[in-house]
Amino acid sequence: MDFFTSIQVIIGGIMKVEDLLNEYYLSFEYNNLRAETKAQYKYFLGIVCSTSVVDGKELGSYKLSSLTTKLAKLSYNKWCERGVSLANHLMSVIRVLLNYGINMEHCHMNPFSNIKKRVVAHRKVVWTKEDVIRFLDTAYSDFKTRSIGLIAHMAYEWCQRIGDMRLLEWSNLDLDAKRMQIEQSKRRAQVFLPISDELHEMLVQQQDDYGFQKYVAPRSRPFKGSYKPYSLTKLPIMARKVMTSAGLSNELRLSDLRRTGTVEMVDAGVSMGNIMSVTGHANPQSVKPYMKNTFTSANLALQARRNLTDHETCATSMLSADKEGYL
Repeated sequence: MDFFTSIQVIIGGIMKVEDLLNEYYLSFEYNNLRAETKAQYKYFLGIVCSTSVVDGKELGSYKLSSLTTKLAKLSYNKWCERGVSLANHLMSVIRVLLNYGINMEHCHMNPFSNIKKRVVAHRKVVWTKEDVIRFLDTAYSDFKTRSIGLIAHMAYEWCQRIGDMRLLEWSNLDLDAKRMQIEQSKRRAQVFLPISDELHEMLVQQQDDYGFQKYVAPRSRPFKGSYKPYSLTKLPIMARKVMTSAGLSNELRLSDLRRTGTVEMVDAGVSMGNIMSVTGHANPQSVKPYMKNTFTSANLALQARRNLTDHETCATSMLSADKEGYL
């Protein structure tokens, strides 16, 4: 849409959601976001605008002046059919877009602000050791999926988000010192982590093949002359193919690997502070969901109590026997 058409749209009061979106993509507010955040916004806003709400009409084609609370509720219910977590993400980005429209005086209200988000049940799925091994063996067996394996491997070993591992650059790694450092995209936390011998071996192989460009785990083929990271849509599709080939459950997701590694640290008795130094969490409350209902950690705690009780009982018996002259 050219400048003259934009003026006509605004003056004529016929600006549509998709028109506002195109303007937003050119705005300082959008372009000042981090690259990962911009990619996520573009992905989710694309879903928002393509949502068929009433009689097949897509949300992007609605005039801003015709948006109502009823229409917002219908849209949210449509999104919830695809999953509450996704629906809440979509709700967040459409709110950002329409708030931008209000600030630019293209509209006077944001009906999506009136819709209460549904509560998402905390996901508790974790991979078994065998699941991880089968996935990595399958991914690493084919050059075309080696980057998929590395993304999963790094997310699991370092307990990091898939999104950060997807965009990890060689500048984040010191292979000689076997160290990794990264500023997390979500919380901006700085984490410094060691590279295990097994992961180091795979990274060295990857560097031999892809060290000439900046991404650690890019797509296996260049696009328009350059290597790109996997997109938010392509990565889960490719990962699902690997899972199917490995014979893994459809319930598993790559995003579970951060949780899996964290739960394993909890089960191993790692202190809260040390876990947070790995995951990048700033608040212990964020780690506590990983500590619920883990049999191993509960068993260790009860065993420690039994050991203490047995020790105290033994000490009491010995003291009693000593007083009675048996020792």
